[in-house]
Amino acid sequence: MFNFVFDRCVVGRPYPNLAPLSDVSNGYHNMGNEYPFIAPLRLMYYTDQHQYPINVIYLDTETVLPPDSFYPVGLAFFDYGIDYFGMLSDQVQQRCRAGELKILFYYHEGDNPHYEKVRLDSLCESHALPTDCYRFVSGNTEADGISGFVYFADHELFYWRNAVVRNGERVPGCEAHTRPRTRQFTLLSRIHKWWRASIVACLHRDGLLDNSYWSYGSVDIGDRPEDNPIELWPFEIQDYMQKFLDHAPYRCDDLTPEQHNAHYMLVRQHFENSYCQLVLETFFDAEQSNGAFLTEKTFKPIRQGQPFVVFGTPNSLATLKRLGYRTFDQYIDNSYDQELNNTERFKLLLSSVKKLAGQDLHSWYQQCLEDVKHNQDLFLSSKYDRLNNLRHQLLNK
Repeated sequence: MFNFVFDRCVVGRPYPNLAPLSDVSNGYHNMGNEYPFIAPLRLMYYTDQHQYPINVIYLDTETVLPPDSFYPVGLAFFDYGIDYFGMLSDQVQQRCRAGELKILFYYHEGDNPHYEKVRLDSLCESHALPTDCYRFVSGNTEADGISGFVYFADHELFYWRNAVVRNGERVPGCEAHTRPRTRQFTLLSRIHKWWRASIVACLHRDGLLDNSYWSYGSVDIGDRPEDNPIELWPFEIQDYMQKFLDHAPYRCDDLTPEQHNAHYMLVRQHFENSYCQLVLETFFDAEQSNGAFLTEKTFKPIRQGQPFVVFGTPNSLATLKRLGYRTFDQYIDNSYDQELNNTERFKLLLSSVKKLAGQDLHSWYQQCLEDVKHNQDLFLSSKYDRLNNLRHQLLNK
């Protein structure tokens, strides 16, 4: 059981700790989009959906806390300019010093957790708090090697929440069938990033997307060319990439950019009529952390019955295996996964896709089918054990 401690109850439910008070009669939908970027605790949605017990305590009514109590703080964005411990009430700080309570930062993103550790320890020192007064849940696998930090595959449960049961209703998935398919690959990209442009332009130039469902959107989040972790000169792609971007966006459906960002939206033919998903993950390099970061982009083909190649952080496949998934090692050249050098990893990825494109993918998919179904079944299963393991890690870290 999780013991979660909150400052107050609002409209019959726990109000997110450290969030400014606002009208939440219509829900928490936009909370986290503005300073101080505090979000509702996603962990509570998961405990509810997977029947993992929690005990909620309110500081304005209870004076005695049970052992192993956590004061959860949901982070939509980790802001290095925010003094999170300075935002705590005197009572919470005193209980932390007394060892009665630990702050639980819950962060689903894949930022470099080493940097976050340095910042939080510095804040502890400035407030005379012990550096073991908090735990930090991160979406970056590097967290497991840091004192007080824990990795958790949040996006697996987040996509489960959107793709398996939504608003209490069961969501039908795609079928892992053996009928012939007309397309080789599916590659979907909504947001422009320079590393993604490098990859898609290269695949496009080499004809590897000619018989595929593929897209490249023009949603711009301010990514700069110098942020590209892939060196372009080995691929001689600079001129072609600029021409490629000049003609963007490229579409393979009629959905709006907002619908593309809705995880429950699904174009079934992208999964049921192509053999393999080429996943463009959120990061190709997670702030030089060497950690892996997986999002719903990878869990989509798992849920919808496709093998996959992951254009993402190193050890993405190793992380999936750790979670119990199969990564088709005997059918796909996955040597790219352990390559830390970003440019060399892209070279290996490109080689892997070329090998796949030269095969009879219908026969190939049938060989993959047992592992595809295993992955679907594992994704659909209860995540109770995932939550229980998280609790044990937080208590024993």
